[in-house]
Amino acid sequence: MFARLLALLAAIAALPVSAQVQPLGLAKATFAAGCFWCTEEAMDKVPGVISTTSGYTGGSRKNPTYQEVSSGATGHTEVVQVVYDPKKVSYERLLEQFWVNHDPTVKDQQFCDVGSQYRPSIFWHNEEQKRLAEASRAKWEKEKPFKQPIVTPIEKAGEFWPAEDYHQDYYRKNPVRYKFYVNGCGRYARLDQLWGKLRK
Repeated sequence: MFARLLALLAAIAALPVSAQVQPLGLAKATFAAGCFWCTEEAMDKVPGVISTTSGYTGGSRKNPTYQEVSSGATGHTEVVQVVYDPKKVSYERLLEQFWVNHDPTVKDQQFCDVGSQYRPSIFWHNEEQKRLAEASRAKWEKEKPFKQPIVTPIEKAGEFWPAEDYHQDYYRKNPVRYKFYVNGCGRYARLDQLWGKLRK
């Protein structure tokens, strides 16, 4: 009986997150903002966020590996799936955090990371998220503090595949290497140049 239960739990864990049951009262959001290590860090700062999981979406291959996605041949992009408590934080607040933590003026690139696997995007899970995402983009198109046009797309969420364990919470597990990467990539400098004091 115990072995059968373990096998069932393993089978559930192997499913893409989009096919798993969401805990009662919680919601999920999915964002692509370049390197998923950095997106995790940005989203973890928001009160009301329960968890963040780095992974891949937008491609055709099932259960892709980091090496496969990094090749740019699978069609996936690096994303973070956020589980949050709507009673404590709104989807609009998550959208605000997303916008000021990526460069919306470029396609298939974020900072020093180049390729379709780093393309930024908002992946909506229901019509309300789609409506709010489109409204937020329209707002920033009018109020943006930079001259370049916004090219970040809004797409329907598909299957989400969690990344390998060593990618999860990378910025916490490897703070020195992470800081070296972020500074070397010019991420914060570019974000400050784009968004200035609007960054949180």
